[in-house]
Amino acid sequence: MTQADDVDSHPTPDKLLHTGGEHPVDPEDLVMASGRTPTPKLLDKARRQLELEGAAAVERLLP
Repeated sequence: MTQADDVDSHPTPDKLLHTGGEHPVDPEDLVMASGRTPTPKLLDKARRQLELEGAAAVERLLP
């Protein structure tokens, strides 16, 4: 979820989230699924996580 000091962050609307079933998961999807605002640092971390885990990385965040 969001960090307490991240005052500009708001939960991502459900309609913008997906699990990758209809198309591949990209780093922005993974960051948004965590409830955070995509930033260059978070996108880089998500990119590395997707390289290691594939689409399963987002499945841990979304039911």
